[in-house]
Amino acid sequence: GHQCRNSPATATLSSIDQPEHDNFILAPSYPYDWRSTSNDNLWQGVNGINNPCPSGYRIPTGAELEAERLSWSANSSVGAFASPLKLSLVGFRSGYDGLLVDAGFGSSYWSSSIGLYFSSGTANIGTSYRANGFAVRCLKD
Repeated sequence: GHQCRNSPATATLSSIDQPEHDNFILAPSYPYDWRSTSNDNLWQGVNGINNPCPSGYRIPTGAELEAERLSWSANSSVGAFASPLKLSLVGFRSGYDGLLVDAGFGSSYWSSSIGLYFSSGTANIGTSYRANGFAVRCLKD
């Protein structure tokens, strides 16, 4: 339930990789991570801890997501939606306060390590805070 836009939020960070509740975890201070001790290996491959994808699917790597962005017809939301992944302007949920940000204007998608952001005017890839609730697209392994 934590992945739902309207799920309840908590400011209590998790000390384990798989929290035992469905709340969206807020992290309004540095290092802006929903986990009390960061774990950089949560979504690594089909068998990754916390892999949010169905069996046989996985989150793309940063390199794969960047290659996808570079293949777009336009470096913007137009190219994102025209791509085979049909990425849309879903916005993201802020890890600071739990509010929905940029829906209809911009969007952020997670790779296994970094984020992809795009809007009507630009698209780029880079690091982001783990507490942010970005969308994902799963790839068949």
